[in-house]
Amino acid sequence: MKDIPVARGRRHILELVAQGEHERQDFKFLISDARKIARSISAFANHSGGCLLIGVKDNGTVAGVRNEEDIYVVEQAAERYCVPPQQVRFEAYSVDTGITVIKALIDKAVKRPVAVSEADGRKRVYYRVCDENIAAPDIMVRAWTEAEKNGTFLAVSETGSKAMELLATRSLSTRELALELHCSLSCAEDLVVRLAAAGIADFTYEHGEFRIICP
Repeated sequence: MKDIPVARGRRHILELVAQGEHERQDFKFLISDARKIARSISAFANHSGGCLLIGVKDNGTVAGVRNEEDIYVVEQAAERYCVPPQQVRFEAYSVDTGITVIKALIDKAVKRPVAVSEADGRKRVYYRVCDENIAAPDIMVRAWTEAEKNGTFLAVSETGSKAMELLATRSLSTRELALELHCSLSCAEDLVVRLAAAGIADFTYEHGEFRIICP
């Protein structure tokens, strides 16, 4: 199978399946859409890495890899549709006679964001939340981009200090932060970008939206 050595791993795979899908693991049985796989790769890379268990149904049934082409689709997703292209490592495990499961391992990106080139020509960035791939908001992408610049200078103003005090006690949306600081939404967003890029603030997903907090 594509020169991937197959190891005996029934116990290993069943232990992984028992964990279910979560922020670092996704089950994949039908692999036919490279862009859909690219969204998973983007989400894992922008989070903390993860793996696709190929040959496992959504309900946890271990059915095995159907076709060696599945591996090529994952490679195509990572190399053709991820921006920048990502590397995927593969491990193969024999679960039962004739049943092989592939682990496609995605590392955390060295540089974020990792986007997906969508069919409409746009580039969208994804982030892993529990067992879902969520489109990352522009403010989050801006913060990652800012953090990748050579050095992040942050001059903490009185407004910035107040923002950190507020965010240290509870999470806020940018709109709520703007209201608390009595400033414009764009001003609050710029402040969040600088705080997040400097590692002072972070994003958390609550009640269907990304919010900001100082951990």
